[in-house]
Amino acid sequence: MFEQFSRGYYLGRLYVEPQDEGSPAMCREQYEQVSTQLYAEETGVSRTDLPLVMKLGTRHFPVHGEGGVPADTLAVPPEIVDADSRIRNPPALREVFLAKADRAVQLLDIEASVPGQTGI
Repeated sequence: MFEQFSRGYYLGRLYVEPQDEGSPAMCREQYEQVSTQLYAEETGVSRTDLPLVMKLGTRHFPVHGEGGVPADTLAVPPEIVDADSRIRNPPALREVFLAKADRAVQLLDIEASVPGQTGI
């Protein structure tokens, strides 16, 4: 689903669709698989309770697993879909960047340190 892209990111292709409620999410089974394979194996730590951090367009955001999201799909709030002007008729197959474990920790630390921050 994701392949090596750079020092800080993996690259994947997912269907991106708006989700009116909740935070960005992907299929729970795929989330657990990606989290274990790419985050736990990379760091040697089996902790998978931290969210994945993805980038669509110019926006980074934490992603969690949800049971109601179809496989190979990234469900995001409408404002994230609207920010990526290339998405005309969702769901749309798009390149999505997944931050590697060390980069994800940096991005989550930045988010936690900014009061009132609602995204990375």
